[in-house]
Amino acid sequence: MRFCNIIYSSISAALLLAMPLTAEYSVPERGTKERSAMLDAVRAHAEEQLGAPIEFVVYDLRVDGRFGFASLQAQRPGGGAIDLYATPGFKEGTLEPDFMDGTSMQALLRRSGETWVAVHWAIGPTDLWFAYGPFCRRYGRVIEDYCQGVN
Repeated sequence: MRFCNIIYSSISAALLLAMPLTAEYSVPERGTKERSAMLDAVRAHAEEQLGAPIEFVVYDLRVDGRFGFASLQAQRPGGGAIDLYATPGFKEGTLEPDFMDGTSMQALLRRSGETWVAVHWAIGPTDLWFAYGPFCRRYGRVIEDYCQGVN
């Protein structure tokens, strides 16, 4: 009987370790000041590279304390497509449409007082650039699911 308890305890511990951790972040609702401030922080970079005006399709927006994460798709108002070859970023040589995933964007944000700042961001990445050690250690509360198994 003792052997069975040891086996049961070992299996239970392994299952608990394999389960994903519960996310502690919140999702700012549409129409809130926090959501608008976070999107505006990313919009500044998007408009610099893609040209104004920009609106976003929001795939994921997360907040935990002073840390935030955004996964977005930039577009023109009303859903218009952005011609990457006609953007300021392409003309300046900072965007390479042939090697990008369109106008998808991800950003790691920090709140300073009432202001959100997009500290790290990317347009059109083809990998999970933010899912590695330093970013996971600092922003792990909002990107925990991406960081599982990352040191």
